[in-house]
Amino acid sequence: MSGDATRTLRKGSCPPGPVPEGLIRVYSMRFCPYSHRTRLVLKAKGIRHEVININLRSKPDWYYTKHPFGQIPVLENSQCQLIYESVITCEYLDDTYPGRKLFPCDTYERARQKMLLELFCKILDYQNTTFFGGDHITMIDYLFWPWFERLDVYGVADCVDHTPMLRLWIAAMKRDPTVCALLTDKHIFLGFLNLYFQNSPNAFDFGLIC
Repeated sequence: MSGDATRTLRKGSCPPGPVPEGLIRVYSMRFCPYSHRTRLVLKAKGIRHEVININLRSKPDWYYTKHPFGQIPVLENSQCQLIYESVITCEYLDDTYPGRKLFPCDTYERARQKMLLELFCKILDYQNTTFFGGDHITMIDYLFWPWFERLDVYGVADCVDHTPMLRLWIAAMKRDPTVCALLTDKHIFLGFLNLYFQNSPNAFDFGLIC
C-alpha cells in the first residue's frame, strides 16, 4: 500500500502505468476534504491501494482522461474502470470490497444516512448517539469528518463550544485508528494554505521531505 505523502504529478508529468491486479488506485490530493473521505474508507476497510497525488494548480493533461473536469478523487481499478465523486467512490468501495461494512445493511438506515448527508447543515438536529449512525462509527461519520478536522486550521474550532454532543463526537473520532492514521499536522495544513493562496503550485507538496 503506497503512502499518501507522495509528491504531486503536474503538467508535463508522464501518466502512471496500469493499476496492478489486486490494487485500486486513488487520484487524490493530501489536503482535499473530498479525497480525505475516500482515503478514510480505504483505510477503514483495509483495502490495498496506491495513491497518486495530483497538483490542482498545474494538472497533467492526461488527467482529464480520468475525470472530464480534472477533479478529485477518482478511483481506478485494474480493469481501467473509473469511479468519481467522493460519496460515490465511498459507496463503491463499501459495496465492492469485503470486510467491515460502513453503510448499514438495513435499507432504511442506509437511506437515513444519505438523508443526513443531504442535510449536512442541519446535522445537529439529528444527533442523539455518540456517532451519527449509532453507537459505532459508520460511513456517515467518515463522510462528515474531513470538514471537522479542519475547524482548528481555519480558526473556527470554537464554533462547536455550545454543542456538547458534537464535541463528544469529535473527541471520539480523534480516537479512531483510521482517523488518527490520516490526520494532517495543523502547521503542515497552514503552510499549504499560505502557499495555496499565493497560487503557488508548490503548495500541494508542502511538508514532504523528499
